[in-house]
Amino acid sequence: MTPNETFCDVKYTYPHEYVKFYWDKYQACENKNNSIGGGYFELVIYTLLYREGILPFYTQAKVAFVPNIEFDTILYSKERPVCLSLKTSLRERYKQADLEAIALKYVHRKAQSYLLTLDAQEARATKAKIPEGLLIGLDDVIDCNTKQIDELVTKLKSMKFCESTKIDVVEGNLVNIHPTPKDKKMDKFQ
Repeated sequence: MTPNETFCDVKYTYPHEYVKFYWDKYQACENKNNSIGGGYFELVIYTLLYREGILPFYTQAKVAFVPNIEFDTILYSKERPVCLSLKTSLRERYKQADLEAIALKYVHRKAQSYLLTLDAQEARATKAKIPEGLLIGLDDVIDCNTKQIDELVTKLKSMKFCESTKIDVVEGNLVNIHPTPKDKKMDKFQ
């Protein structure tokens, strides 16, 4: 990659190759700051979604009626929202992703939630918890170093995403009576 090239110029055949290309570049940095690794990984996934034409999507998203949660990525379709939780490593963070997925599904029953990571060993261990019933919100755990991300991208490309709809918090027949000042009599209400 030359200094004038952008992420749109990177050549790859499969999505996992794109992720690996950029993650290897990050790992090769001599004075990398581990505190920015998560943000860098998010940018890699966002640019991958863009390159694959999986648009539009929301980053650092808040979803109506799902309080106190900021989702890494939400893709919205008329059928369901799709959540992508992005973690470079899992440790105990998979529990947070599962709780966020549960909260999303509590409001949007058909929602899908995927945990994307670069931690192959933890991805395998966490993925095994889903069929055991130890994780109930996550639909899958994706190791972005493997063809698992390729399969997810293929699945996402088959869906039609759009901007979210605006909702009225309350719908119904509105009754809005403003009483007149006391010096004006309201025969009807006295």
